Amino acid sequence: MAKLTHVDAEGRARMVDVGAKRPQHRAARAEGFIRLSPAAAALVRGNAVKKGDVLTVAEVAGIQAGKKTSELIPLCHPLALTKLDVKAEVEAGGVRVTSLAKCIGPTGVEMEALTAVCAALLSVYDMCKAADKGMVIESVRLIEKVKSDEAL
Repeated sequence: MAKLTHVDAEGRARMVDVGAKRPQHRAARAEGFIRLSPAAAALVRGNAVKKGDVLTVAEVAGIQAGKKTSELIPLCHPLALTKLDVKAEVEAGGVRVTSLAKCIGPTGVEMEALTAVCAALLSVYDMCKAADKGMVIESVRLIEKVKSDEAL
């Protein structure tokens, strides 16, 4: 059975010491989906939501949140991100959000990629809640996590 790294010998939460790990190029991709009614999806597609441009606001919200991940998730290390890209696109049934986070450091950026997706999806929810009471955020997942000694 795998050992949890964020728990000490007494079972208490702790921040992992990554000080001895060498910096590497790291990247992570994540995605998620928010199910919308056909009417709400049409409003988003046509940029006709009263609060404004849902897709652009969601992308900016995702970037902002991803940069603040260590302030939101207690045991995450603050990272100097070299890239954080968030894309929100209307698809059949709703909006898909994808993210790509990159850094050069001693620990991965998957939490930043996932946080960016979650915040973007929440932003879509907030902006569309007047038009759709049945939205469902689903399928938030890490797609890929890589590290390398060379640029990714």
